[in-house]
Amino acid sequence: MKNIFKLGLISLLVLSLSSCEKWLDINVNPNSPTNLVASVDARLPWIQHHYQYAYGSASMRAGIITGALTLNSTTAANGLLAAWNPAQGSSTTPYQGWFVGAGSNIGDMIATAEKEEAWHYIGAAYTLRAMGFMLMLDWYGEMPYTEALGSTLTPKYDDGKTIFEGCMAELDLALTYFQKTQPTTATPLSKGDSWNGGDVQKWIKMIYGLKARWLNNLSKKSIYSPTEILAAVANGPANNAQSSVIHHVNDLSDMTGDVIIGDPLKTSYLFNTTAWSDGNRFTKYYTDLLENTFTGGSGIEDPRAAKILPYRQSHFVWDPATSSFKKGFIRTKGVDVLKSNIRLSGGPLLMAFNTTTKKYFINSTNPLRLGDTAYVGLRSLCAMTGATTTESLWKATDGTILSTGSFYTRPESPTFIMTYHEMMFIKAEVLFRQGDLPNALIAYKAGIRAHMELMNSKLAQYTGSENPAKTPMSTTDIDNFLASAAVAQTTSQLTMAKIMQQKYIAMSLTQQNWNDMRRFNFSAGNIGNFGVVYPDFDRPFEFGTTGATKLPGTSKSQDNYWFRRMMGITHEMNYNSAQLRASNPKAFDVDIFSVPVWWDMQ
Repeated sequence: MKNIFKLGLISLLVLSLSSCEKWLDINVNPNSPTNLVASVDARLPWIQHHYQYAYGSASMRAGIITGALTLNSTTAANGLLAAWNPAQGSSTTPYQGWFVGAGSNIGDMIATAEKEEAWHYIGAAYTLRAMGFMLMLDWYGEMPYTEALGSTLTPKYDDGKTIFEGCMAELDLALTYFQKTQPTTATPLSKGDSWNGGDVQKWIKMIYGLKARWLNNLSKKSIYSPTEILAAVANGPANNAQSSVIHHVNDLSDMTGDVIIGDPLKTSYLFNTTAWSDGNRFTKYYTDLLENTFTGGSGIEDPRAAKILPYRQSHFVWDPATSSFKKGFIRTKGVDVLKSNIRLSGGPLLMAFNTTTKKYFINSTNPLRLGDTAYVGLRSLCAMTGATTTESLWKATDGTILSTGSFYTRPESPTFIMTYHEMMFIKAEVLFRQGDLPNALIAYKAGIRAHMELMNSKLAQYTGSENPAKTPMSTTDIDNFLASAAVAQTTSQLTMAKIMQQKYIAMSLTQQNWNDMRRFNFSAGNIGNFGVVYPDFDRPFEFGTTGATKLPGTSKSQDNYWFRRMMGITHEMNYNSAQLRASNPKAFDVDIFSVPVWWDMQ
């Protein structure tokens, strides 16, 4: 199993590439591209890249499951996912990215690092190993762990408890290596670290942040420990500068994709998985959160809405001051997949643009679809998809901007690995559970502000852009929003729903949002005395009889009403079927999607 997976990196080592800006620049003897030749600084950025692609692809799909994204396609694998009628094909990429691209090469990196006492690379290796296997637990529930990445081609599966405890232990092991001083002869971490630039303290903060995240995922378990979580938060990122962020670029020379997926190496993972083409749209559930128009919302728009939601340029925006039409921008509406039959009636169709009339249109005779021009896609451009400048705007041939893209999904968008704002939302939740409402309120508001300011740190880097969304939010707008009725101002106004809604926005398009929704049983309202934590959320309107064979519950209070995990991939079914079958009684049943993973059960 390990030798097969290792071929992924062997192929990569014959290339000389550059990514984000410099990390994936590997120069190895092309006549001997083997695990014995690759140096630790050559190997680490590739492992980071493939792990993060696995997480990014899982996060895009989690964005669909949790109601932030939908698609124009109803038949492709991810289009079926949007209907909560999941196909096995949607489950493959996270597994592939982790095992083929990343995990299979960690053991060799550790062995090489041990020879030169490059302790910090070993710390990074164990951190990444823990992150990868925890993703497998979150995604699939059971997975080979103790026998994975070894010599056997049919490793046994481990249960979620074993994987969870193993990953936590690996974080502790990673800490011991990061706390060591490397000899001067060892390769410095800064030479190969594409995430934190060799900043050991950031790695340590990230590890404690991971501990806080994972321990908080145990909220349904009797072993849930607020004390341990708060201790981890206290040692995690304490400000935005201590957050772990990948800084991607839209480079016109980035034309050689990786050998597993073929996507560019410098662009953001959410761009690669979400905005490569024009098929993805934000939903009304998501836009309602940003516009505060959900049930019980204040109606006060979040200043992040103008930065996250895409716009299209129009030549016919009415200007009441001059009683004439002018060129301007129109922001997307959200596709209502929860209460409307839009996807059952052929929508939303892709819009087209007539460069002669300067008008958008839908190429359909169906009158129900003519209004689909209201839904602006997330598409942006990179060199591989036709960009001729480092600006990622998708334009018509006459220069009209067809989409401004989203803050989260452009080629140059940052990837937030571990952040201060996540720590604050975890802290707010834990303190709220403990009844410490004054400090929960402080942490909740700190999380909102921290996310806005972290967004601004990227938005401030854009200069001279045609994109109207590439400007920072003003301090006044941030302060006014935080003081508004959209945000809890007193302990009596603070609810778990308010905490988690703001966390959902700050953690947009991440796997963790799906983890959180599972912890609270989505909108069932049956966790503690918190009430409905995700108001308005439900199965998609189009959920039908086929989906009901996979998620057979008939009441929100039933675990199997909700989307709980992904099915094991076809490779495991075909080549490791006996072990997969032994891992879970429902492993081969279509309703495995409704079976909670270990931490999602009491």
